[in-house]
Amino acid sequence: MNDRIFLDSAGSSLPPPEVLDEVVGHLRREAEVGGYVAAQEREDDLEAGYGVFAELLGASPDEVAFTDSSTRAWLTAFDAVPLAAGDRVLFSEAEYAGTAIPILRRAREVGATAEAVPSDEFGQIDVDALKDLLDERVKLVSLVHVPTNSGLVNPAREVAAAAHEVGALVLLDACQSIGQMPVRADELGVDLIAGAGRKWLRGPRGTGVLVVRRPAAERMRPRLIDLHSAEWVAPDEIRLRDDARVHEIWETNVAARLGLIAAARYALARGIDVIEREVGERAGRLRDGLDALPGVTVRDPGLRKAGLVTFTVDGVAPADVRDRLAAAGVTVTVSGASSALLDMTRRGLDEVVRASPHYFVEPAQVDQAVEAVAAVSRSAR
Repeated sequence: MNDRIFLDSAGSSLPPPEVLDEVVGHLRREAEVGGYVAAQEREDDLEAGYGVFAELLGASPDEVAFTDSSTRAWLTAFDAVPLAAGDRVLFSEAEYAGTAIPILRRAREVGATAEAVPSDEFGQIDVDALKDLLDERVKLVSLVHVPTNSGLVNPAREVAAAAHEVGALVLLDACQSIGQMPVRADELGVDLIAGAGRKWLRGPRGTGVLVVRRPAAERMRPRLIDLHSAEWVAPDEIRLRDDARVHEIWETNVAARLGLIAAARYALARGIDVIEREVGERAGRLRDGLDALPGVTVRDPGLRKAGLVTFTVDGVAPADVRDRLAAAGVTVTVSGASSALLDMTRRGLDEVVRASPHYFVEPAQVDQAVEAVAAVSRSAR
């Protein structure tokens, strides 16, 4: 890859050459013939992308829509879920600020209530507590699959089963899980999945995907529509699309979408189960190495762990740890309390260092990163 040890796939990963070639190649073609002609030339490939993501995410091609980010996918889905006064929305304490903020705002606007489900002793959403909170007024359960600030994996299948007992929809924020582990709507039972291209899937920035299962689509009311998502059939009449593409808009970055499709093909060819094992091995090696260092505390809760590894170093602010590691050739980032306010407050944390090794990080590089953290810790003692 390069001479740095890259541990930030949870932020924005390194695209493989196939993705880079697809994006740059299409941009060059646009410069030769114009964007419209270039897109027409790739129409079959763009259409095939729906099938590629259907295979990746356990859905049908007509249940897949493309967006410009995971956030856009999530917001589009959330906006289309009908909410009225007296309705309830539930979410876990690991909720990401990018989804918690719109939940709280919309609930306030329509007179609904937004409530956090307590965490269990392992830090994941407490399914028994969720069952106690569920009733017919709950219209949506928002679940972060893997949080932004830890390696926790929430039990999506159990949450979906409980929510469906009262007819609630389940919207899974899978931006940190797609690409590093199996995320399949047909296996997890969730109704809606929002995911990012730039993270573990190793696609371009500015790309996202939304899955809308058919039964959920029948209950949703899309509001953000244009001439792609609907047809103007009479002077005072429109007809909405009857598939997930009703959540798309006409204008898109074609080069980036082709790159996203290439990234999904790349992941499928490598094998999602293989990727999950390799990422788990790297993350486990990093976690164990950090856990053995004096003055270093690993901060990952949960029974099941993902590829995110979070930690703190005694006497050194996480931002300083990040900067010192950067000087040593190791790329990590910092996750602050404002990005996951409930979880960070509950655990008494202001910031954590976040490292996220993908399968392209060699075990020897993981060991080098551990030694770099050890040097930072030694300097503080």
